[in-house]
Amino acid sequence: MGLIETEGLILKSYSLAEADKIIVFLTQSQGTVRGVAKGAKRLKSKFGGSLEPFSIVQLTYFQKEERELVSIRECELVKSYFESASDPVFLQKFAYIAELLNEFAPPNDPNERLYRMVKVCLETASELKGNLESVVLYFEFWLLRLGGYLPDWSRCDNCKRELEAGEKANLQINFHLLCAVCSKARSKWIITPLQREIFITAQKVSPLKFADLTKDQTIDVREISSVLKKLISNILGREVVGEKTLVVNS
Repeated sequence: MGLIETEGLILKSYSLAEADKIIVFLTQSQGTVRGVAKGAKRLKSKFGGSLEPFSIVQLTYFQKEERELVSIRECELVKSYFESASDPVFLQKFAYIAELLNEFAPPNDPNERLYRMVKVCLETASELKGNLESVVLYFEFWLLRLGGYLPDWSRCDNCKRELEAGEKANLQINFHLLCAVCSKARSKWIITPLQREIFITAQKVSPLKFADLTKDQTIDVREISSVLKKLISNILGREVVGEKTLVVNS
């Protein structure tokens, strides 16, 4: 494939041999890319501080056919979130986001909408200095929607009737909703009208607007995020708990 230039977000890095690093990027035009940064651990490395996680960079790399790891030639820092990442809560939330991206974004499979969504979530979280739970929920919504996994909470899954604004609904095992008439037994998990409103609003506004609208709805944000984490767990075949993915023993 030769030499490729693209903007990218650094998801994670880890050591390779004595002086090198492997860097995982989510790129704007090439999807997820894993590459070797030779000499990155040296004191006078040409990469400097451009390889920190959650940094936006302009990346140049060389890719050979049928090679999983590319060779990183240049990595110019565009935007650093080093200060935000020093906050343990920010670091925890975005480490979770990075892990999910590593699972959901296939290597070398471009998805510019996903890249833009993640980038704006990162920018929003760095500006807010709080209410990160709403930003994470927004990310979960859009990760599932762009992947084609997001259920429709606007109508009953059985009779297909559109649910009314003040109507409660029963959450099914397939994460869709049933109205009270179609549900034979009361579900252990009731989705309230406010929670449905939050669910639908996340698909219509920016993450900054969403965070502002839900700033006083922390409990409902957590409840919906808990549902989506269960859905993500089913998709991945591993449990997602408290912004950490844990392998489920078979």
